Amino acid sequence: MGFSGSPLKENTVPQTVNAIVALTKNAPATVEKIVIPDPGPGEVVVDVLTCGVCQTDQHFQQGEVGDNFPYLLGHEATARVSEIGEGVTNMSVGDKVILNWRAVCGECRACRKGQLQYCFDTHNASQRMTLEDGTELEAALGIGAFAEKTLVAAGQCTVVDDVDEASNAAVGLLGCGVMVSIGAAMNTGEVKRGESVAVIGVGGVGTAAVAGAKLAGATKIIAVDLDPGSWRPPADSAPPTPSTPGRQTRSKASAS
Repeated sequence: MGFSGSPLKENTVPQTVNAIVALTKNAPATVEKIVIPDPGPGEVVVDVLTCGVCQTDQHFQQGEVGDNFPYLLGHEATARVSEIGEGVTNMSVGDKVILNWRAVCGECRACRKGQLQYCFDTHNASQRMTLEDGTELEAALGIGAFAEKTLVAAGQCTVVDDVDEASNAAVGLLGCGVMVSIGAAMNTGEVKRGESVAVIGVGGVGTAAVAGAKLAGATKIIAVDLDPGSWRPPADSAPPTPSTPGRQTRSKASAS
């Protein structure tokens, strides 16, 4: 994953920053001071630039993912590398990165078969961020990006070049919503060239699933949503084709 014998960036003072934390199950998330340790081997500290709000954050807050409170929420982020730990050679301080909660190991049986979605040993930072009283935080999906800074494994960072500041929020979606949805079409759904696909619900996740189906070679993609305003077809797609309305349902077809 790009680890070798690069020197450790010297910094002996842990940093305290603001972050959004779910302290207990079903309690409103609150802004808390958290402590970011210096990055250890294979770890990186980043300055968070943008972070999307994902439904999964609410699942964590409601205790539907686990019971390891307190949770440091947020995971769909674009950030800039501020410190790197020992052995990190695949990025530099100042690089802009997308944070990925699925950082594959590249070495397990699934990875060696090219089935990265089934990786047995995804990477997270070894150290824990804490509240000021020393209480350890569980970073949601190993990221915890509703914070001014966060600590992640180097493998959770994908360097992106030539991304202007206005695009930071959109690019951050690649780390979760886009990745999950394209994977749903190409890996879980195993869409094949020439097949027809229906995507039910075309918000952010569904729209990315439409893109995944097109990348997989589907010849007809039907986007179905209760809200006619949800779908904004790309300029090179076929004109929308409404279906017979039923319970206010409307479908739209887009050929690749």
